[in-house]
Amino acid sequence: MRRARAAVLVAAAVGLLVRTVIAANVPGPADVRFFQGFAQAVAAHGPIRIYEQSMPGLPVYNHPPLAGWMLLGLNSLSEFGISFATLIRWPASIADFLCALLVFEIVRRRAALRTAVLCAAGVAVSPVLIATSGYHGNTDAVAVMFALAAAHLLADRRSPLAAGVAAALSISVKFVPVVVIPALLVAALRGGRPVLVRFAAGFAAAFALVWGPVLVTVPQDLQRNVLEYAGGGYRFWGLVRFADVFGLPESVIAFMQGGGHFLFVLPCVAAGVWLAWLRPAQLPGVVAVTLGLLLLLSTASGLQYLTWAAAGMFVLGPWEGFAYSCVLGLTAVLGYSGRSAVSWSEPVLYLGAAGWIVLAAGLATGVRRLLSARPGVARTGRSGGAQVSAPRTSQPSGSAVT
Repeated sequence: MRRARAAVLVAAAVGLLVRTVIAANVPGPADVRFFQGFAQAVAAHGPIRIYEQSMPGLPVYNHPPLAGWMLLGLNSLSEFGISFATLIRWPASIADFLCALLVFEIVRRRAALRTAVLCAAGVAVSPVLIATSGYHGNTDAVAVMFALAAAHLLADRRSPLAAGVAAALSISVKFVPVVVIPALLVAALRGGRPVLVRFAAGFAAAFALVWGPVLVTVPQDLQRNVLEYAGGGYRFWGLVRFADVFGLPESVIAFMQGGGHFLFVLPCVAAGVWLAWLRPAQLPGVVAVTLGLLLLLSTASGLQYLTWAAAGMFVLGPWEGFAYSCVLGLTAVLGYSGRSAVSWSEPVLYLGAAGWIVLAAGLATGVRRLLSARPGVARTGRSGGAQVSAPRTSQPSGSAVT
């Protein structure tokens, strides 16, 4: 175990070094400039009043409250002579480092030790994550890390209070992981009333601390900018891309990207709740499936969105993780290497379509693996597949606390 953890730590450190070198030497996409503008606005108006500010030349500020405090801190660090373009890539790069360690701890409880090392190393060197964190530098990787941490703390570490805090932090950085909150609540409920109460208390306390001041001060601006944000209107990925290729009416595509996008979010929430009820002990895999399904059904396009499923696919299995990282890693690298991150060439569009199919196949095999695991306590086995033992007599069958 010590050698395995040391190997994972080295792989994660190498991955962090690669991301840091890219961040320090490559300017990055337009989002880097946008984040610098946001940071300057936060420094001038504060992370609470930022939502009511008009910022000409910048896109809508659609980031949850914790992102504002992060930008305020990064802006302060830039005053010491560190380039903001470098700093903005650090949170996501560090999150990938922590996510590699987290994936190892999750997988080793459910598969062979060598499989856990392979999956963790895959996260560390994933081309998708290197491109989106080291080059792009958005906050998606931070949100995913907190979401997986919440599942791990609840299902594997008997720490529902900390899990609730992590869950609240995940949606406080990027609102995307809101789709996994119902599944986490269901898994906490399956653990018994004390588990549910502690999880809810941790979530409520962290949520009130981070979101409370903004909800009290500028609730309508927060709702308009963050809660009602439907994503970019590009047609590069997934269902919207296919709808455009097959010539569906413009009104249908506009509905999919507008008010109708919630119809594609709801199945993700429902799938997570269903799986969490059936297999609460496999909660990290449930979170991975939910985030992956959100990307699969997303009606918004963006290369940084590929982060949502990258680490989770390694939680589902090494083949799923490496297939996703290779195909969509190439998509991300070529996409960022082109004229613009929001102007994909024909080869990149075809790669993206192939990656969508790979993601769908990986989610299918991942769900089958989750359902094939008997309800109970996950443990390390010799094979690459998930193994569970019978529930302990002191816990109900299917308990989320292992």
